[in-house]
Amino acid sequence: MAYPKPRCSNFTTTSRTHLQSLGVITDDPFLTETNNTQKRKLSQKRKTQSSIDGYLSPWPTYTSGQTILHNRKPCSDDYRRRSGSWQQQTLGTTKPRYLEQLENYLRKELLLLDLSTDSAQELKLQPYREIFEFFIEDFKTYKPLLSSIKNAYEVMLAHQREKIRALEPLKAKLVTVNEDCNERILAMRAEERSEISMLKKEKMNLLKIIDKKNEEKISLQSEVTKLRKTLAEEYLRYLSERDARKILIADLNELRYQREDMSLAQSPGIWGEDPVKLTVALKMARQDLARTQMELNTMKANFGDVVPRRDFEMQEKTNKDLQEQLDSLRDDYKEVCKEHEMLLQLHMSTLKERDQYHSELQEIQRTSTPRPDWAKCEDVVAGGPDRWHMLAEGKNSDQLVDVLLEEIGVGLLQEKDFFPGLGYEESIPPFLRFEGVVENKKPTKKDVINLLKDAWKERLAEEQKEKFQDFFLNFLERRFGPADAMAWAYTIFENIKLFRSNEVMSQFYAVLMGKWNESVYIKQKETVTQLLKEMTNVDSQNEGLLTMEQLSTVLKSTFPFKKEEKIQELMEAGGWHPSSSNADLLNYHSLFAEDEEGQSRPFVQQLWEQYLDEKDDYLQELKQELGLELREKVTLPKVREALMTIDPKLDKQTLNSYLSQAFQLPVTELPEEAEEKTEDIVIQLQTALERLQMADIRRMGPREQEPVS
Repeated sequence: MAYPKPRCSNFTTTSRTHLQSLGVITDDPFLTETNNTQKRKLSQKRKTQSSIDGYLSPWPTYTSGQTILHNRKPCSDDYRRRSGSWQQQTLGTTKPRYLEQLENYLRKELLLLDLSTDSAQELKLQPYREIFEFFIEDFKTYKPLLSSIKNAYEVMLAHQREKIRALEPLKAKLVTVNEDCNERILAMRAEERSEISMLKKEKMNLLKIIDKKNEEKISLQSEVTKLRKTLAEEYLRYLSERDARKILIADLNELRYQREDMSLAQSPGIWGEDPVKLTVALKMARQDLARTQMELNTMKANFGDVVPRRDFEMQEKTNKDLQEQLDSLRDDYKEVCKEHEMLLQLHMSTLKERDQYHSELQEIQRTSTPRPDWAKCEDVVAGGPDRWHMLAEGKNSDQLVDVLLEEIGVGLLQEKDFFPGLGYEESIPPFLRFEGVVENKKPTKKDVINLLKDAWKERLAEEQKEKFQDFFLNFLERRFGPADAMAWAYTIFENIKLFRSNEVMSQFYAVLMGKWNESVYIKQKETVTQLLKEMTNVDSQNEGLLTMEQLSTVLKSTFPFKKEEKIQELMEAGGWHPSSSNADLLNYHSLFAEDEEGQSRPFVQQLWEQYLDEKDDYLQELKQELGLELREKVTLPKVREALMTIDPKLDKQTLNSYLSQAFQLPVTELPEEAEEKTEDIVIQLQTALERLQMADIRRMGPREQEPVS
């Protein structure tokens, strides 16, 4: 019997319409034509072949575990090897012809498919769907079951396609929601950074208040100690007076008794008894009185703290009542504590709102308060409007007040013809020790600045350096002669003391008066020089121009321990703005220029301010690491250990220089860590920090992060 012709058109019209609505069967003309062509080819092959035995030959039971058709390309090498091995294994077994026809048909259909399109999987599934339909048509007995299975799979596939189509918009929505969340996170981080900076400032203010309170506490404790000492002295004085009074009363009683004895002896007839007997009786009575008094004192000493039983029972009852009241009060206290916590939370939220309203109020007050009309100073300041505009450029109201004070001080200074000498006391600096009056040389501000610059140049060129105050006097003697040196010293001192807003004068005054070591000024100048050298090296064209990106790179390489916000502040001081491009060019030589009065550009000023802030943060971190109050003593090993903790990259030479500055010891006399006598070297913490503030203190490396437990 011949094999039945495979057909794909046995579906009912209703079933086909249902599968088309689910997307299982497509009406694409190209696919329909391709399927019809494939079906005609397979039908022709089946017509030319007939079964040898006249019925479907069964497949051997022992070969049911073998794979009939692998999911591989028919033309691949692996397929050929497996086909060869399969043929060798089945030489003794004849495969049913219908199975071979279906396999050959499936291979050819797979070879004809174009798998490079997006619907490759759908196309690949079509030959298998046709093979399954052939099975359904040829095996009539199992057709209903197989058709149900096929329809169930087709319905599930259509359902999955619909679900995938429905999820496509959700994917786009998920991407949009993700971008919104990222923007919110960035905004929250920016807000947290501003809040953290405000909290840091508040922390510093609170630390200052705590230090002030601690000082008040120490002063009050000293007063209490003095009062206790005075009270003890008064107590001893009153105690001695009490003892002396008792002795005096005893002596008076003795004299009174003797007087009575004498009066009795002189008049025996009054009592009618023997005076000797009376004297003996009196002595015996006195002895009994003394013994009774002693027993009374003993009873008072032994039973002075004993109370009657009735009083004890009354006190016990009172105690029970008080205990009950205490328990009730404790319960009330717990309730009050809970309410207190709730009120604290409410208070914190109220404080936040208050701070917000307060900041808004300050902003409103700042903007609404009438500003001073500084234009009125144009006609008062010497030089007219042009000079006033030059002085007032880039300054706030507080700085403008300083400028006006300097202008007033200049006028008063020019009116003086002589300065009174300060004498020869030890507290007077060597360059001001003079008795009498000295002449005011009345130089201009520019002359003083040039003179100070010349002094710095000569100081840096010295090989054997003497003390700075002695050098300053010797420099003036070399420049103006011994006769006029003292007059110039007083004149320059009064000028640099007056012009605190001028950078050159204020720095020279700080070094001259010992507020800073001269190494601070020298190191700052070396830093500026090194930074200019690095910018010059980056400028390969020698045009004097750098891009903002190159400027940022140079700053980060020169100052590797500065935070990103500090680098941004320097770039903004140099002329960069967030809205500007990184490709904008900058004349970096202008960053280091100075005006006629020696004032640096905002870039160098910002660099100096950051150095002072970093030094303060470094010393504050050292204080926190030591964990001591400012008035407490600290030993050299503790300071050494704290410095190595907050700055692990400190080399031995730099560490010894810091310790030498703090304890005022030569570096050669500093003991090693293993020596026992290091514990004997102590100093007050406040003094050590003040000495380190005078020196050039810089961080040598980042602090190691403590491991998170």
